[in-house]
Amino acid sequence: MGAGARRLTLRFRHRCARRALPLLRVWRAFPGAGVALALLTGAAGATDLAAIVGARYGEPTSRYEHGVFGDTQEWGALVLTLAQCSDCAASPKRVMTIRLPENRVFEDNMPRLFIGNEGSALVMAVESDLKLGARLAVYNAQGLLAATPFIGRPQRWLAPIGAADLDGDGFVELAYIDRPHLAKILRIWRLGPLGLREVTSLEGVTNHQFGWPDIPGGIRDCEGGPEMVVASADWRQVLAVRLVSGQLRARQIGAYSGPDSLDAALKCAE
Repeated sequence: MGAGARRLTLRFRHRCARRALPLLRVWRAFPGAGVALALLTGAAGATDLAAIVGARYGEPTSRYEHGVFGDTQEWGALVLTLAQCSDCAASPKRVMTIRLPENRVFEDNMPRLFIGNEGSALVMAVESDLKLGARLAVYNAQGLLAATPFIGRPQRWLAPIGAADLDGDGFVELAYIDRPHLAKILRIWRLGPLGLREVTSLEGVTNHQFGWPDIPGGIRDCEGGPEMVVASADWRQVLAVRLVSGQLRARQIGAYSGPDSLDAALKCAE
């Protein structure tokens, strides 16, 4: 691929965990509930502020001691910045705090805004239950929109890859590695009007080692459609994985030489 090939805008940098993220244009919001909401005062009515323009985690907590990122600090809240529109720099803004119950945390290093079809922002986050382990959750400006099932056991985690229309069907798919330190399964879920539905999975791949502060790799588009960059389960190869006709197809694109080799593959230089 040429050096000038387009990198997909959904490629997420996992090193900016504690700062608000820029707005990316995404999916229409669907009704959702299930978490506590706290609206802080702002210059406009809450019903006017429908666009998410920033997201960060807040309220650090140690009530869930797992430490996948090398420490035992997790997060008790998701803090969203809302505006009247995604591209109005001078628009009045309001901060909305979404607090999890005491038996859950955000076991994540950053919330991820992703893009979709219909112009509103959604946020991808990893939630963990003290008894049931992790799940992938999607939030809109009203709260929880959709979520995968919990893994089912504590200290069991998932590592996000990203979100994109991976197969060109007009629907956004969310990708993550289920238990990257144990099971090493890539799972794809499609987001639609009825929520999240699992599409397919692929065993034998991973994207995180226990204790790493970052999650390398992501989604790229090297002028041939989106593909996910991950590592083989034995950490010997860098792989590019595509979703084609409902199936995942992996190909080797280089030797693994450390987490930077996953990030380097996103530049479409091979």
